[in-house]
Amino acid sequence: MSQTVKGVIARSKNAEVEVVDIVVPDPGPGEAVVAIEACGVCHTDLHYREGGINDEFPFLLGHEAAGRVEAVGEGVTNVEVGDFVVLNWRAVCGQCRACKKGQPWYCFDTANATQQMTLAEDGTALTPALGIGAFIEKTLVAAGQCTKVEESDAAAVGLLGCGVMAGFGAAVNTGQVTRGESVAVIGCGGVGCAAIAGAKTAGATTIIAVDIDDEKLGNAKAFGATHTINSKKDDAVEKIRELTGGFGADVVVEAVGRPETYEQAFYARDLAGRVVLVGVPTPDVELTLPLLEIFGRGGALKSSWYGDCLPERDFPMLVDLYKQGRFPLEEFITEKIGLDEVEKAFDTMKGGKVLRSVVTL
Repeated sequence: MSQTVKGVIARSKNAEVEVVDIVVPDPGPGEAVVAIEACGVCHTDLHYREGGINDEFPFLLGHEAAGRVEAVGEGVTNVEVGDFVVLNWRAVCGQCRACKKGQPWYCFDTANATQQMTLAEDGTALTPALGIGAFIEKTLVAAGQCTKVEESDAAAVGLLGCGVMAGFGAAVNTGQVTRGESVAVIGCGGVGCAAIAGAKTAGATTIIAVDIDDEKLGNAKAFGATHTINSKKDDAVEKIRELTGGFGADVVVEAVGRPETYEQAFYARDLAGRVVLVGVPTPDVELTLPLLEIFGRGGALKSSWYGDCLPERDFPMLVDLYKQGRFPLEEFITEKIGLDEVEKAFDTMKGGKVLRSVVTL
């Protein structure tokens, strides 16, 4: 039997979000209904509201969430009713060419729920953000989007569903930071700070944070940066080289998504170093680099999708590190809010003064 619950939608481009009644169907084959306990407010949700992803309005926003499985459909074996789970938007298929090549973190056919949640007022089908839609009391997802983890603070571990995983994975999975290496991170919002925390966890000894905001640089130090550079005041490339014996960093993570910061990352790496782009660029920006410089420097220029993570591998590991006190997930939470405060959280996000606002239910 379907349920009617409260959720947050973006009805049209740039319109303020609304809390409305939403009908959630019983789970069908391969699906699960999850009672949401907490969901982070991610910049991607704002992109949806502003029409920056696609125009399939109305959107059910929210995707960075944790909760408890309430019901499962036929054939579901990976989770059971009562399991505490973190939701993910990479439910790997196991059959596509990426999965068959042993690279499931690039899966080209990730699963979403087949049924749709709808507006109670008129039956309009909703498009869930990243196939999840978690600014809601209960959501319908593909069972593969549920990753069972050890019981934990939902507000903290739910952040693994997107931003923290993206940053940690950019350093550890994509950048393959190892002990003793030097790392620079350009852009010290939530994703950048997660990359810094990941580099520290992996054993990097020199971790350089770059931003134009001293408050963000302070956050970066709290997550493990050994040096900070305000690139409004100093040339970031020169300072990174100075802090790495004149060579440049072994790994540079670009967490902004702008041509000018990517160029800084490119020139701030050591010969044969790795540049990792995890900042999401807008469709209109372009980058020009001398081809000879690309050839002459060797190494690797990589992009990182979702931190190249495998949720079933990485989420439980990070929750274990969190519970051991070795990965400070709770420090990413700036404020806890209600469903009716999402629009206000978007305004706060634009001011750049939060790592994460988290909706708790």
